[in-house]
Amino acid sequence: MISRYKPSPSSTMSLAFCGSENNSSAYNVDKGVLNNGCFLDALNVVPHVFLLFITFPILFIGWGSQSSKVHIHHSTWLHFPGHNLRWLLTFVLLFILVCEIAEGIVSDGFTQSLHLHLYMPAALAFMAGITSIIYYHNIETSNFPKLLLALLIYWVLAFIMKTIKFAKYTEHGIGPGQLRFCITGLLVLLYGLLLAVEINVILGRRYMCFANPTEVKPPEDLQDLGVRFLQPFVNLLSKATYWWMNTFITSAHRRPIDLKVIGKLPIAMRALTNYIKLRQEFEEQKKPQGTAPQGPKWIWQALRKAFGRPLILSITFRFMADLLGFAGPLCISGIVHHISKDNRTIQQPMKLLGIYFISSKEFLENAYVLAVLLFIALLLQRTFLQASYYVAIETGINLRGAIQTKIYNKIMRLCTSNMSMGELTVGQICNLVAIDTNQLMWFFFLCPNLWAMPVQIILGVILLYYLLGISALIGATIIAVLAPVQYFVATKLSQTQKSTLEYSSERLKKTNELLRGIKLLKLYAWEHIFRDSVEETRGKELTSLQAFALYTSISIFMNAAIPIAAVLTTFVVHVHISEDADLSPAVAFASLSLFHILVTPLFLLSSVVRSTVKALVSVQKLSEFFSSDEIGDEQEPRAMLTSSCSNHNQNRYQAVSSSKPFPSSSSSFFSRYLQPLKVVNRKHPPRDEWNNYSSQGDQEVDGPSQEVERDICIKITNGYFTWTDGPPTLSSVDIKIPFGKLTMIVGQVGCGKSSLLLAALGEMQRVSGTVIWNSLPDVESERDESPTDRDAAGDRDIRKRGPVAYASQKPWLLNASVVENITFEMPMIKSRYKAVIEACSLQPDIDILPQGDQTEIGERGIILSGGQKQRISVARALYQQTNVVFLDDPFSALDIHLSDHLMQDGILKMLREEKRTVVLVTHKLQYLPHADWIIAMKDGTIQTEGTLKDIQNSEPELFEHWKTLMHRQDREFETETVAASMTDMERKNLRRAMYSRDAVRTVDDEEEESVESDDEDNLSQVMRQRATIPWRSCGTYLSSAGLLLLTLLLLSQLLKHSLMVAIDYWLAHWTSNVITAKIEATAHNCTIVQDCGFSHSWYLSVFSVLCCLGIVLCLATSVTVEWTGLKVAKELHHNLLNKIILAPMRLFETTPLGSILNRFSTDTNTIDQHIPTTLECLSRSTLLCLCALGVISYVTPVFLIALLPLAVACYFIQKYFRMASRDLQQLEDSTQLPLLSHFSETVEGLITIRALRYEPRFRQRLLQFTDANNIASLFLTAANRWLEVRMEYIGACVVLVAAVASITNSLYNQLSPGLVGLGLTYALMRKQ
Repeated sequence: MISRYKPSPSSTMSLAFCGSENNSSAYNVDKGVLNNGCFLDALNVVPHVFLLFITFPILFIGWGSQSSKVHIHHSTWLHFPGHNLRWLLTFVLLFILVCEIAEGIVSDGFTQSLHLHLYMPAALAFMAGITSIIYYHNIETSNFPKLLLALLIYWVLAFIMKTIKFAKYTEHGIGPGQLRFCITGLLVLLYGLLLAVEINVILGRRYMCFANPTEVKPPEDLQDLGVRFLQPFVNLLSKATYWWMNTFITSAHRRPIDLKVIGKLPIAMRALTNYIKLRQEFEEQKKPQGTAPQGPKWIWQALRKAFGRPLILSITFRFMADLLGFAGPLCISGIVHHISKDNRTIQQPMKLLGIYFISSKEFLENAYVLAVLLFIALLLQRTFLQASYYVAIETGINLRGAIQTKIYNKIMRLCTSNMSMGELTVGQICNLVAIDTNQLMWFFFLCPNLWAMPVQIILGVILLYYLLGISALIGATIIAVLAPVQYFVATKLSQTQKSTLEYSSERLKKTNELLRGIKLLKLYAWEHIFRDSVEETRGKELTSLQAFALYTSISIFMNAAIPIAAVLTTFVVHVHISEDADLSPAVAFASLSLFHILVTPLFLLSSVVRSTVKALVSVQKLSEFFSSDEIGDEQEPRAMLTSSCSNHNQNRYQAVSSSKPFPSSSSSFFSRYLQPLKVVNRKHPPRDEWNNYSSQGDQEVDGPSQEVERDICIKITNGYFTWTDGPPTLSSVDIKIPFGKLTMIVGQVGCGKSSLLLAALGEMQRVSGTVIWNSLPDVESERDESPTDRDAAGDRDIRKRGPVAYASQKPWLLNASVVENITFEMPMIKSRYKAVIEACSLQPDIDILPQGDQTEIGERGIILSGGQKQRISVARALYQQTNVVFLDDPFSALDIHLSDHLMQDGILKMLREEKRTVVLVTHKLQYLPHADWIIAMKDGTIQTEGTLKDIQNSEPELFEHWKTLMHRQDREFETETVAASMTDMERKNLRRAMYSRDAVRTVDDEEEESVESDDEDNLSQVMRQRATIPWRSCGTYLSSAGLLLLTLLLLSQLLKHSLMVAIDYWLAHWTSNVITAKIEATAHNCTIVQDCGFSHSWYLSVFSVLCCLGIVLCLATSVTVEWTGLKVAKELHHNLLNKIILAPMRLFETTPLGSILNRFSTDTNTIDQHIPTTLECLSRSTLLCLCALGVISYVTPVFLIALLPLAVACYFIQKYFRMASRDLQQLEDSTQLPLLSHFSETVEGLITIRALRYEPRFRQRLLQFTDANNIASLFLTAANRWLEVRMEYIGACVVLVAAVASITNSLYNQLSPGLVGLGLTYALMRKQ
């Protein structure tokens, strides 16, 4: 604190560089100018003035004029050698210079005049340090390394001057006991290190003293303008403060954020990159034993090796943040302790070289110095904490993408028997993707707490023991004993949540049935019956929710009450344990802050343990899934190409990533394809990232090499196939399928016709026998294949299967448009497309659809009939340009007329003309005369095969049976022809009744101008909706609680926080009176304060009563919040169900069923379980903030002046953040749905995908969906950190202003130390 040394009244505080005292030794140069302290300080000004004058014209004239005319894009960003080290050293340098300035100001307080040389050189050095890093940043981003010569000269001059000063200090016997000596030594070291960094840049870039400078290009990602996530590429300051997000956040205020705005992921963060990294670690574990290890341990080992390094960085940041967190209580203790001294005089410091030198102890005894150090510690603590959060979440997101990609790759190799026999369901796989991968992600986010919490608890207990002695251990024991109770409550909370989920699932099932049959319910007037059924289940769910609310209220109560109980117990024991207990404001309020720090990790422990248990369960489930049977080895991507989101079609580029070979068995394979980053023609669209794999495992070798006739496409010899480990489904299979012919497979239902197709495709488990494919050159398909596809095709054996167009008996469709389902990743050829549409009789159906063939058919083709689904599935097989076509009972859902048309135009005409090999499974025996080859099956075996004439000769009884059935089917065909013609007439009338497409197109053209003119109005309306807070929804929620509960909730919260302030105010009053009593005891020569009539009993009694009332009010508040939430949940669901069930049919015809179900599932769950807790947290935080501001303003009213600009800053920060956060949250949710849908679609259509050999294309689509979801998550994480950092910095400013105002008020207006401690503690609580 500032010394009370007072000069004589005659002296004046005149301003001079070396001071203006008479006979000042500062001007004495008799022993040489270098032996004069003021001259040494003046000499150190030279380097800083040099840098400021040299860099000023370059910074403010050169780059200033350039930035106003030409925008330097981020593609010019480069990091010179030693980039991060330079920034770290500069930050340390600036901190040391701040300490030097503060030391000079404190030292100057002992002189009779102002000595500018004590702190002005340090201030200039501080300005020069900031200028140097700004100058370096501009040179680095503009890639002009020759201009670094100015910095090289500056570091040399600064190092020399500081070395001279340090040497003179040493020569005159100034040592480590003086703070300025230590600061000077540190500055010599820092300037020397910065000089070494500058020399390293010269050696690395060779921009001077070398004939050929090194040319360095920017990172690969920055050359692609589509990459807008810049966190990995910006400097340390921008990384720490998320400064690069400013433009992004502010632009969201003008226009909504979508996938085009956020761009693409950097290469290192893409799912494929992280999958390759994870796969390498799995391969490394296979090396010792040659096989893949089993169990969860190998997954944990791979995750640790692949993603452990950034996690260690996050843990390090967390350690540093937790250590800096203890600076708050210690600084509060120091400030309050020193201003509460009765004698504030400090001894005169030693004077050498004509200037005063102070020690570190004297420096830290200055309250203003402690306030500044507290401010810096808070800035650093919150910066490190947010950096830890970001690194952990980013690692978790990268891990999630890698695991999801590995799950998908496993799905592509799953045995069909796993799916068909119910071992794995679509729901289980979707749970793995949606839930278990997220559990792992959140475990990685909470993982640093596992390591940081023990350190935080141990340090907190040690500091409490240092302040309060044995009583602190008793208070800490109270917290430790109640922590298992909190964990027990959390466990019961989890159990009740599971039981609630069961009732919720039952309620949703009934609600789903109600909505799907709403038309029937309304026709029969059964709405009330089904509503009562849903309400009954809802009642059971609410009963379970009551238990959930009870445990939640207990948890909230314990979080609020345990710190009060611990403080009360500690102070009671502390007062009674010794007669002269030290209960000064410094001890009391430092202990109070430490208890708040100590309670947090103990309560967080239950969350971390629950997350760890969930992660262990998830890894166990993943281990079981990865150990499932599969049909081939895991495939390796041949090239790692940049993924491009589906919505980005411009500025694509290809890049090959990884600068070192992978340490796996396939290192030679990767060394051929993974080269250092380079840009390839951006104008051409990239090939699929996962377009190609090694031929091993992708194409099955189905038997030993045998000579096969050239006209035979498929030959199965002595084949036995099964789905399970039991008896074979197919036995003694000996067939051959000729090239370019129509082969029909017939037989009774369940005889194994479909299984035979799947056996040929390799989907069944082969017990014995051989399956040989004989390939012919496919000129058409080769034209469409990428070069790497052709390379792979050339490598594979001639008898390995090529792509097969497969139409399954149960149609499988994508959630896409009709045309996308038919073309199915193939290029659009209009003539072929029209021919396929005509062959499948789809044109009338397309004309009826709202947008024709561009109509989205919904999930599993929900808007189509069974026959339409079947014909689209067949149309896809016809459109594919493959040599082989498998049609599994394509007529099963078609009437006779459509079946005959498809047979004549599609199969006999189109496929035969193209000379494609067709295998048709059918029950339509009237088409047998058209077959070139017939295979008859019975009871899982081949009954006979050959041409129809051959079978007539060899199996006359079978032929006669077929003949009888054919005549019967012919009669049915003649009977249904009339019905088919009537169907045509009805269809024509329906088409005539609808608007023609030309008319609709004309109307669209007429309205186009008005739509365009309304675009801006619509956009402005959307922006207004995004900018406004939905107060009406908040009012609806609160009004549902009722006036009584709402009043009770408001009163309990206000009383609780008022009582909390009263407890702390009474503590301040108590401890201030202790100080006063000590002063009086010293004046009256009393050994202990009790001898002079002072007693703790009265104060302790009032304090105990207030604390007990506070605990009771904590319980009342928590119960009231949960009670209110229960009543609101009951009312809102009841009203929602009534509104929906009584709504007109128009609502259900125009609103997707999923949107209505979301109101009953996700939204209802949020209202039931999340909003009450969020409401309690919001009210608690708001009232705590208001209490803190009120207390600080009461203690130091001048704080209100500084509060205004801080409040304005908070308003604009939250205003911009709110819209960006809302958009990013919606974007994250909307990008997750296509990802989960893609997984479910892939599982359902796995056979079709593998038959067509489209695995790489679907993997590529998965990478696009995964990267789109991940980049939305990363931007949302960065936006949250952007807000947190700024709000925390504003909180640090609040602490600084409150501290400086309190200290000044105490020194000059005799503010009591207790109130100073109260104000600082509340400022720090607002900060926490």
